[in-house]
Amino acid sequence: MITGGLKNKIDRVWDAFWSGGISNPLEVIEQITYLLFMRRLDDRHTLAERRANLTGKPIEDPVFLDSQQHLRWSQLKNADTDDMHATMSEEVFPFLRALGGDGSTYGEHMKDARYTIPTPALLGRVVDLLDDIDLDDRDTNGDLYEYLLSKIASAGVNGQFRTPRHIIGLMVELMAPKPEDEICDPACGTAGFLVAASEYVREQHPGVLTDAAQRRHFHHSMFHGFDFDRTMLRIGSMNMLMHGIEAPDIRYRDSLSEGASAGDAERYSLILANPPFAGSLDHESTSKALQQMVKTKKTELLFLALFLKLLKTGGRAAVIVPDGVLFGSSKAHKSLRRMLVEEQRLDAVVKLPSGVFRPYAGVSTAILLFTKTDSGGTEDVWFYDVRADGFSLDDKRNPVEANDLPDVLARWASRETSEKERARTEQSFLVPKAEIVEQGYDLSLNRYKEIEYDEVEHRDPLEIIADIEKLEEEIADGLAELKGMLS
Repeated sequence: MITGGLKNKIDRVWDAFWSGGISNPLEVIEQITYLLFMRRLDDRHTLAERRANLTGKPIEDPVFLDSQQHLRWSQLKNADTDDMHATMSEEVFPFLRALGGDGSTYGEHMKDARYTIPTPALLGRVVDLLDDIDLDDRDTNGDLYEYLLSKIASAGVNGQFRTPRHIIGLMVELMAPKPEDEICDPACGTAGFLVAASEYVREQHPGVLTDAAQRRHFHHSMFHGFDFDRTMLRIGSMNMLMHGIEAPDIRYRDSLSEGASAGDAERYSLILANPPFAGSLDHESTSKALQQMVKTKKTELLFLALFLKLLKTGGRAAVIVPDGVLFGSSKAHKSLRRMLVEEQRLDAVVKLPSGVFRPYAGVSTAILLFTKTDSGGTEDVWFYDVRADGFSLDDKRNPVEANDLPDVLARWASRETSEKERARTEQSFLVPKAEIVEQGYDLSLNRYKEIEYDEVEHRDPLEIIADIEKLEEEIADGLAELKGMLS
């Protein structure tokens, strides 16, 4: 968790940008990202210098050449603000844009970097504030960036890029990533799912960083994210960097376009995603391979088909879908649900409250959990009706006591045992595959949930009439007494 002191420092940086004329939260985060990136490059060069001094050998792959020493954060921060401003615009950002050849995704995404801090005074103030933050600790780095990203969610329309962190955490814990997994989010945005998965692996499998082969996999080949918004790619890459992932695979890609995932079929063992599902795509530019799986223009259905294509046999997925996917009556909807139930193993449907994505959207959603088998395997599908997620379900989303998410995790772990005994009137229960088939592969929870009514006491009509007559007499006596008092 971010501490009060660190939070105050970031708030001061944020306020400096706003008072300096930059109010777009994405632009603020981008500019902070570039400055933090420059600071990290200087730290990396300093580490290489120390290594060279210890070994007595020249610096291997220096970040800064001898002629570029003045571009290092440690020197730049001490320059006159006017000189610093000119150097940033005329030398630092051309330097950043040329970093694409360093082999890292960060360098690749910096090709489009643009410097937009308008005045030397604002730059000087922001550099002083950022330099005062201790970034030696990985947790501090991660907390800092998570807090910056939360500013997107509080800024209105841009909140669509950010899935609530506690919902991401729930999905990651349900899937329980393992050190050998290759994890993909084909619509990664700010890389929230990938970051949460990396933190889970660090905490649950600490050996991943002590074994050389596992450490190499963790830093270079475990995490994969795609997006077609270059701003999101830069922010997502820096989010991974700030959480201690050295070289994640974060790439520009329109995941649903023709040929986009040709080389990635059956590559990944785990998919975590909340793909965009507001609209449809141009038929001509959409992947023909996906349309062969499900003939539709709807993005939510095409993404589900993509997930099945990207997963290797035995791969798992936890993905957010709009409720329409669960009960839509079109041929494409039914075909995809039949595919999940009959050809793969549908594990669970976790219905989320409609207020989870407020104030940006009130759409009802659910988490689908499934395993790719290509040979069926669905027996009982576990349903859970989440009614509270720890926050109010209005636009304010204030913290509240009611929270079903811990119960979701506990009951998920018991779905093969005690959950089998649960009645359909409870929040979670199992539904056999045969019943789902009978219902035309409808996956809406309300199709199977039973409502328990309180028993109504049945009384003799004559007793009811007698009670009414007695009540009438009492009312008449009361009126007579009141009349007497008034007279």
